Amino acid sequence: MAVPYHIVVEPQEHDNYATVIDPAKILILPFSNLGQGSIPARNWIWDHALSIGAKRHWILDDNIRWFARIGGNKKTQLSSGVCFLAVEKFVDQYENIALAGLQYEMFVPAREKCRTYILNTRIYSCILIKNDLPYRWRGRYNEDTDLSLRILKDGWCTFLCQEFVCKKTATMTMKGGNTDQLYIGNGRRLMAESLMEQHPDVVEIVWKWNRWQHKVDYLPFKCNKLKPKNGIMVPWDTSAFRLKVKTRSEWQREKQEREGSSIGSNR
Repeated sequence: MAVPYHIVVEPQEHDNYATVIDPAKILILPFSNLGQGSIPARNWIWDHALSIGAKRHWILDDNIRWFARIGGNKKTQLSSGVCFLAVEKFVDQYENIALAGLQYEMFVPAREKCRTYILNTRIYSCILIKNDLPYRWRGRYNEDTDLSLRILKDGWCTFLCQEFVCKKTATMTMKGGNTDQLYIGNGRRLMAESLMEQHPDVVEIVWKWNRWQHKVDYLPFKCNKLKPKNGIMVPWDTSAFRLKVKTRSEWQREKQEREGSSIGSNR
């Protein structure tokens, strides 16, 4: 997609990643095998973003396969980072959007009419974070939901885009990472119980999709209102990006040319 990025890895993972990713794009954590899931890495990333003077940072799970735009009764896979730019430009026009992100594509049927965005709900897996917030990731389980709830309880807003979506691999279907560390055995039940202990006022435990899940009531946060920086509410509008649909052959040809140039520069 030609989007600048860094991947953050533990020291023992560096060499394997460096065989397929430009080493200049790899950031190495100062710790390894802490057994605390992704929490320490996520907090290190947050602090790193602050250290370089960034006002916000994106943090993406490593099992997102592609990004798409919903429109014309179909999901069109993206070949650029317009999804990130559109969210950034919208968020920058408001004072109190603490978290923003992209909805999972499974929750936005292409042939049904859906809202282009949802305010004041959870933000998962593909998250734009306001860096100067007085929070950090905590706990061991369901840190996305926990952070979203703490932020909403303090009166901030969240913005979940549904015109652009991400395709995330289903939980527990990929080896390694949280699948091995957190989800094994009774992990799903423990995850739900942990979140309910943190937020008993809005969380309950249910049996859904053939496993234990947490269920959150976001209705109390619907009264959190957006605060535009210039006093004027700005609508969500992607028309200025002049999006163009390409054929698959055009996309593949451009991707090959881009990857060829990247390999040459790496060498």
